[in-house]
Amino acid sequence: MENPKRQRTTRLAARNLKRKLSPNTDVAPIVTQFIDVDDEHLDLVVAIRRHVEVLNSCFSDPDFDREAVNEAAADIADLAKIDENVEIIVENGAIPALVKYMECPWPLEVGGDVPNSCDHKLERDCAIALGLIAAIQPGYQQLIVDAGAIVPTVKLLKRRVICGGPGGCMFVNASIRRAADIITNIAHDNPRIKTNIRVEGGIPPLVELLNFPDVKVQRAAAGALRTISFRNDENKTQIVELNALPTLVLMLQSKDSSVHGEAIGAIGNLVHSSPDIKKEVIRAGALQPVIGLLSSTCLETQREAALLIGQFAAPDSDCKVHIAQRGAITPLIKMLESSDEQVVEMSAFALGRLAQDAHNQAGIAHRGGIISLLNLLDVKTGSVQHNAAFALYGLADNEENVADFVKAGGIQKLQDDNFTVQPTRDCVVRTLKRLQNKIHGPVLNQLLYLMRTAEKTIQIRIALALAHLCDPKDGKLIFIDNNGVEFLLELLYFSSIKQQRYSSSALYELAKKATSFAPEDSAPSSPTQQVFLGEEFVNNPTLSDVTFLIDGKQFYAHKICLVASSDIFRAMFDGLYKERNAQNVEIPNIRWEVFELMMRFIYSGRINITKHLAKDLLVAADQYLLQGLKRQCEYTISQEICLDNIPEMYELADTFNATALRRACTLFVLEHFTKLSSQLWFAKFVKQIIPEIRSYITDILTRPVEASPPTVV
Repeated sequence: MENPKRQRTTRLAARNLKRKLSPNTDVAPIVTQFIDVDDEHLDLVVAIRRHVEVLNSCFSDPDFDREAVNEAAADIADLAKIDENVEIIVENGAIPALVKYMECPWPLEVGGDVPNSCDHKLERDCAIALGLIAAIQPGYQQLIVDAGAIVPTVKLLKRRVICGGPGGCMFVNASIRRAADIITNIAHDNPRIKTNIRVEGGIPPLVELLNFPDVKVQRAAAGALRTISFRNDENKTQIVELNALPTLVLMLQSKDSSVHGEAIGAIGNLVHSSPDIKKEVIRAGALQPVIGLLSSTCLETQREAALLIGQFAAPDSDCKVHIAQRGAITPLIKMLESSDEQVVEMSAFALGRLAQDAHNQAGIAHRGGIISLLNLLDVKTGSVQHNAAFALYGLADNEENVADFVKAGGIQKLQDDNFTVQPTRDCVVRTLKRLQNKIHGPVLNQLLYLMRTAEKTIQIRIALALAHLCDPKDGKLIFIDNNGVEFLLELLYFSSIKQQRYSSSALYELAKKATSFAPEDSAPSSPTQQVFLGEEFVNNPTLSDVTFLIDGKQFYAHKICLVASSDIFRAMFDGLYKERNAQNVEIPNIRWEVFELMMRFIYSGRINITKHLAKDLLVAADQYLLQGLKRQCEYTISQEICLDNIPEMYELADTFNATALRRACTLFVLEHFTKLSSQLWFAKFVKQIIPEIRSYITDILTRPVEASPPTVV
């Protein structure tokens, strides 16, 4: 749908054109080029071309129509207020025509050498049009510069010397202001044009205009200086040398938000990557006014003020404490709740810089900064996340803040890994490491006190955090003596899936810390065997005193070796069983290859257990109480644990009292809780194994260090 404002503007231009054209004017050459264009668009093109024609013809015509020139410039300025019209204005040659009239060639003198006010209006309208055109796209900026606009624009900036005092006409002030706007728009993101403006002498008049009586002119001049100083060191240097800083600092205290908004933007660009200028700005008294602007009702001003505070608090600066002392922390934390994401980003940036000073860290936390910054970790914008993470990294350096991190659920937030860029993840890892290094002495005592006395939510958060952060040697103190494991298990039993995942992660981390668990770390055979006959005696008739019948085949063995290895064999050959004096003992329920492996373990103390025999060998080891072999079987079987067979593995472990296998299953469940939780059977299954989890965690936390069994090779 056509823009209503453009429709009205176009109709106005068409009426003006019809009023100016004589009945005999031939517009056919124009019309024939736009046969397929709608009438309104055609009227617009005709109007613009006629206006440009008027401007071009009158410039060199001594008998020009002064009123027609003024109306043409005014109409083009009005049309340029609609973005969609600008391309047509440019295509029809308006830029060179407008530039010509930036300095009127035919002033009607009033009182000697002062141009008539109507000529100032013409200059103003041309400046308005050029400023609007330059704001549309970089290509138009260059066209304006190539048409020679910089020199007359600079002259307009100086026009106040002639008649720009308090009694000057409003058109002079408007022309000066619009000239500053041209500087702003043509120099935007164009380093070469910024340099050209300095070379053509544009900076001195702009600095002088900061003290102009008209506030709108002040604002426009500050805006132009803001633009041309951005990432241009030569321009920055000249602006500072011309003593612009004191006036810009005074402008920060203006009640007009548009004035202090441009002033703070200009100061921000001047200090950017310029430590020396930053120091001069602070010496000029900018610190307190900038802090005051953090409470501005203008979001852009808030954003610029926070950015400037962050720049003042750079690592090379020693004024971080002064910034906090003068009241910056409270408004910065409040800004973290802003609906404007850029305001949030800049306030987090400033707090991050301030948090690198030890004196500020407790103050930021005390005013609620930790909770607000933690909430920003959920924002999907990478720069917001990173600034918040960096600020939290600084706050984590203070022992007084550790409890606040934990009570706010900060450890879980930091571990959620919702971060969009790797540098943020790296920063979070360093933050967790900082916190971990402080979990001892008074900090640990404070957390334990809270875990005994605080409300249940806080108690659970402390237990979750300490599982990840505590020193392994403190595990019993925290989770057994102070009941921490029960908080984790309660969370696993009753809460939401998300809270259950937190609990399972904490229990898994706790288990990893408490032991380097592996099922082969097992009790040896019972009784402990000191000497093995050796593998060469396996199924060897030499000195054999007993023969087993397996699958109808004979297997030669030696009673002394069997008795020394297993209580079952001891009872079989040294007790009242029938096998005591038998020369041939039938074993009906074990396959040959399984029995042979079992014998190799008894004779040598080591075997390679293949996956397809591990379960049958486990059954045999359990039957003959060969604990060392049983644990090795459990280890081999545990390598096959996966998401699909956990219930079966638990059932196998329960059937044969395979403690190591059962605990391997428990550890697997805790590690892969998130993936398993999508299974329909899992919720009921978790409740069934909670006693096993409690037993496992309690056992590894209370096991004396010296009682840890040796590793079976």
